[in-house]
Amino acid sequence: MPTIHAILNQYWGFQQFRPLQEEIIQAALLGKDTLALLPTGGGKSICFQVPILAQEGIGIVISPLIALMKDQVENLHKKGIKALSITSGMGKREIDIALDNAIYGDYKFLYLSPERLLSDLVQERIKQMNVNLIAVDEAHCISQWGYDFRPAYLQIAQLRELLPHVPILALTATATQRVQKDIQERLLFKQEHIFTKSFERKNLAYIVLHHENKLQKLLDIATKVKGTGIVYVRNRRQTQEVAKWLQQQHQSADFYHAGVPMQQRAKKQEDWIANKTRIVVATNAFGMGIDKPDVRFVVHLDLPESLEAYYQEAGRAGRDEQKAYAVLLYTPADKLIAEERLKMAFPSIDEIKQVYQALANYYQLAVGAAEGQSFDFDIVAFCAKSQLSAVVVLSVFKFLEHDGYVAVSDEVYLSARLQVTVSAQYLAQFQDKHPGFEPLLKLMLRSYTGVFDNYVKINENDLAKRNSVTVDIIKQQLEQLDVHGIVSYLPQKNTPQLTFLQARANSNTLKIDTNYLADRKQTHTEKMQAVVQYATSLNQCRSKVLLSYFNEKDLQQCGICDVCLALNTAEITSKELESLQQKLPTLLVQPKTMVVLLSEITWLPEKKKIKGIQLLLDEGVIVLRDELIRLP
Repeated sequence: MPTIHAILNQYWGFQQFRPLQEEIIQAALLGKDTLALLPTGGGKSICFQVPILAQEGIGIVISPLIALMKDQVENLHKKGIKALSITSGMGKREIDIALDNAIYGDYKFLYLSPERLLSDLVQERIKQMNVNLIAVDEAHCISQWGYDFRPAYLQIAQLRELLPHVPILALTATATQRVQKDIQERLLFKQEHIFTKSFERKNLAYIVLHHENKLQKLLDIATKVKGTGIVYVRNRRQTQEVAKWLQQQHQSADFYHAGVPMQQRAKKQEDWIANKTRIVVATNAFGMGIDKPDVRFVVHLDLPESLEAYYQEAGRAGRDEQKAYAVLLYTPADKLIAEERLKMAFPSIDEIKQVYQALANYYQLAVGAAEGQSFDFDIVAFCAKSQLSAVVVLSVFKFLEHDGYVAVSDEVYLSARLQVTVSAQYLAQFQDKHPGFEPLLKLMLRSYTGVFDNYVKINENDLAKRNSVTVDIIKQQLEQLDVHGIVSYLPQKNTPQLTFLQARANSNTLKIDTNYLADRKQTHTEKMQAVVQYATSLNQCRSKVLLSYFNEKDLQQCGICDVCLALNTAEITSKELESLQQKLPTLLVQPKTMVVLLSEITWLPEKKKIKGIQLLLDEGVIVLRDELIRLP
């Protein structure tokens, strides 16, 4: 087998590994269970792809995002490496063939969504594979203390029983000490083993701006900072409104969210990567797996859900190690919005049962039916028919999934696929009897190799063009061939999938884990409070606040965040400070927000105001509590 350095050079064109990559790879090759914490853009995929390629056999990669799996499989194909994925939306026969390929087809990578590990078929066939490594991407998803807990990740531990001697390499960009410990326990590590790279980003300036007119401030940033950027907002409607407003201000901008059709999303993303579009306004659906090193700014118009999420999203700026900016725009109203959002994220037991019953009605499922079945799921249509709030429905799904009732995958994009299900001899006889199908069948056999053995991707538009007919005619003929039993035709799919993990139960007898619900609410409350504290702090280096959240010690001032710059550049005289201190008792008869207090200090320049307030906070002359400046 080639050396790991030869593999790195052959497939990636690099002469040497980034910091920690080689150590992580060597640990995997030595068979050690390993948790690797590498910040966003730190090269996590190489850490598991290289050791899998360096050994005989196949590697199993667990990933939560189907789009991410698809991208990685396609990138491996471009390098001439055989890889396949099994995701929601694939039929039983298609999965069966894919698993056969994983066992006998000289493939090096099998990507699985965690939900697929529940399948008896998948588990039985995994036992027959020569697996050399289990890689768990986005490993924080296994911890209920993490910011993106996904109950299906708990099933990964079942691989330990199927493959007891195969090491696990878990990878994530963000995890507190509590989450690190939880990941290792959930994945049944034989002993603790962690590689951690510092989360410090010396080239990234973290800025928090308290400003009521967020759009104007966003425009200021877009005007002053050259290069491409990302603007994160809370919902889909905002992506379109903000992008349109930026366009009206003569900025090159587009919007992106999960509701945009897959092909349009791909085009928007490609235009931004190629610098045809300068700014993308997006929900947090944008950015995962995108490798664009020259992003100069990331702006959050709303509070992120957690500091983990913020660090990962903000960290998409400046991956080329050049100066970049991560800006959070904040007003006191944001805290109230976050608190309201938190309430809606935790439904009552009655709401959970109501949504489950509505699902049963929507798909017309009897009690005891549909175990293991997946259905296309259109949340807009479902909510319209059941008269339920989409926010409530999405929140309920998290708890139904935890308790093993249903799972909802992210949007699935599967090209049209086809396999010939009869022998070549029988196919020839069929063509003789049905000459109307002959042009299509001959064209398919010329265009797609392996069509008798596997499902292959087909392009109906291309077939229609080359046959000089419409796409609708091609699809009708393929459907008719499927009815005749000549082919198995799977049309293109572009929808989320809802899977019933167990037979449909009586909604009145659902067993909901109320302790888990309460624990999750407490965890989310703490995370929200940490974000608010980050946004409202005026005397702590932003970078130090983030790094200490991830348990890093002996931290230095970054020197480039808004707090450090204000402290370093604003010189306030002792006389000015004394004047400010004398006037504060009058100004603070009632506690005030920082924004209001600064607006009332009219006799000092902005930077001196902030400097003076920070110095008086440090000395205990005034205190900041519950986002309000007050006298002690």
